[in-house]
Amino acid sequence: MDDDDYRAVNLASWQERAPAHAASPDYAVEQFVAHPDYISDVVRFDLPRLGSVQGLRGVHLQCHIGTDTLSLARLGARMSGLDFSGAALTQARDLAARCGADIDFVHGEVHDSVELLGAGVFDLVYTGVGALCWLPRITSWAAVVAGLLRPGGRLFLREGHPVLATLQVPRPDSLLVMVDPYFETEAPVFYDEPGTYVRTDATFDNNVSYTWNHGLGEIVTALLEAGMEITALVEHDSVPWLAIDSQMEPVGGGEYRLRERPERLPHSYTLQAVKR
Repeated sequence: MDDDDYRAVNLASWQERAPAHAASPDYAVEQFVAHPDYISDVVRFDLPRLGSVQGLRGVHLQCHIGTDTLSLARLGARMSGLDFSGAALTQARDLAARCGADIDFVHGEVHDSVELLGAGVFDLVYTGVGALCWLPRITSWAAVVAGLLRPGGRLFLREGHPVLATLQVPRPDSLLVMVDPYFETEAPVFYDEPGTYVRTDATFDNNVSYTWNHGLGEIVTALLEAGMEITALVEHDSVPWLAIDSQMEPVGGGEYRLRERPERLPHSYTLQAVKR
């Protein structure tokens, strides 16, 4: 298989899951509709680091059903969102319309973003949790980020930590055992798992997916080589999904943490960079 084959398999999975995600209480779509000032837990978590986005021209890459995109718009940014799943964008557009938000959602691949959205026109590129693992090459992503931003424009990235992605899950004990690759590899990691990461009664037919891990050093180096300057990097001891269901507990704000000695594991990180 090549990258296009992997993409087609992953797209089938996301197409099927998008309606179930929009219906799940974990994405809180009805909260967005009912409360004009409601923002997602993911965006709220990073408010101290995000600062003001009032009046910024922003784009959310791999925006899925658009809850983080809408959150940034509610904070004052003029937002666009891009995703490769038409089913996800149907949900995103419906949410924006129900909330009266003016957001331009674009159907396309990350590597086509500059052509689709414009070169050097954005003040802010936002990438949220659970996005980078679907991209085979982190250097290509970094080049896209730099291509979209104007000089002085900012990348804001919150992601699951690449160490977390290596762990063998589940295990009958509380050991943290690294099994899957930490560094980017040519071939992806294969998964065949029913269900999804949010609460839902839906069942799915497309349960195979392929992902790539990217080490923190690889991400930083790719951004530096693309002409970005790293301005902040914070590792967190929580993550906004139940990544190890037998060993984690909720700690508020939609975040989960290891129940025993959480200091053992970097759960997630927030990275910021500015285009030179």
